[in-house]
Amino acid sequence: MDRRRATGIGLVVVSAAGFGSGTLLAAPAYDTGIDWLTLLGWRFLIGAALGWAWVAVSASRRAAARRMLRRQVVIAFALGAMFTGNAGTYYAALETVPAALASVLVYTYPVMVAVLSLWFATRLPGRRPWVALVLAVVGVVLALGGIDASTAPPVEGLVLVWASALIYSVWIILSARLSGERRDRIAADVPADAVESAAGDSAVTTAVMMTATGLVFAAMAAVAGRPLDPRAVPADAWPLLLTIGFVASFLAIQTFYAGARRIGAAHAALVATVEPVYIVVLAGLFLSQVLAPMQLVGAGLILVGVIVAQTAPRPRGAPEPAVPLDGVLEADPVSSEAGVEAGEPLTEGRGG
Repeated sequence: MDRRRATGIGLVVVSAAGFGSGTLLAAPAYDTGIDWLTLLGWRFLIGAALGWAWVAVSASRRAAARRMLRRQVVIAFALGAMFTGNAGTYYAALETVPAALASVLVYTYPVMVAVLSLWFATRLPGRRPWVALVLAVVGVVLALGGIDASTAPPVEGLVLVWASALIYSVWIILSARLSGERRDRIAADVPADAVESAAGDSAVTTAVMMTATGLVFAAMAAVAGRPLDPRAVPADAWPLLLTIGFVASFLAIQTFYAGARRIGAAHAALVATVEPVYIVVLAGLFLSQVLAPMQLVGAGLILVGVIVAQTAPRPRGAPEPAVPLDGVLEADPVSSEAGVEAGEPLTEGRGG
């Protein structure tokens, strides 16, 4: 394995651990007295602040921010606002659903993307998406079947987890279509004269998106009568909020992009499936949330389904398959200091 490939895989594993850490730290944060709305509002506001600080320390990234077109800012802002649906439902579910189980159930989303791509993006050929869907459904049934009836989470919490996966799947498809992907082409194949030039630095786009997500959550908290007043946050919650904002927003997103540049978005998506394994292991070690053997088998089937859906063979001459982490904008061919290349995905990452 060459050094660039190894580095890329390592960065994506760090990204998965960052997103997974947000899931694991949610329960201790809730124990301090804050709710999911407060947690997510501060998570993305902190992440956005770190993102803009990262832009500010680089002359090339500052220049990329000045070059962003109004349309690009509006699109990034709109997608960031839409992302609140994914993150909100997932973290609301974590108030009642154990982190280990939630992490398993939400990873049905790559299969949903594969199925949606049959109609709205570059489809995965053959029967594999449907086989993967069956595997995922069986895995979910086994995961739920292993729940102790006396300690079962409420149905509402489980529905929220699936809602998160569905919203994220739709968000990914919309992002891919906005980037130019259609059933007969991927975004990287869009002719240069067919689209407006895109933002040249993913760090800037990510900062805009996290800002939008944080502002929407702040507005929701205000409407709900729980404004994000720093004085109302318990002192013992701040270390957790700062850690979640750093590892689950800023660090996780930046390392995913860096890894995807080296190994490609499709491979990066597959490597990212280590996240539920990471969560299940650490949830057992630190939160005493141990899955039953039947649930572990179900988790394995879901991961197998994800791999099957994303590794379908491509017929000779057919377009490249859709990538579950395609983004809303592709980088301008003139890369910035951050190393963004043409066709790099500019998505925000999974909300969990």
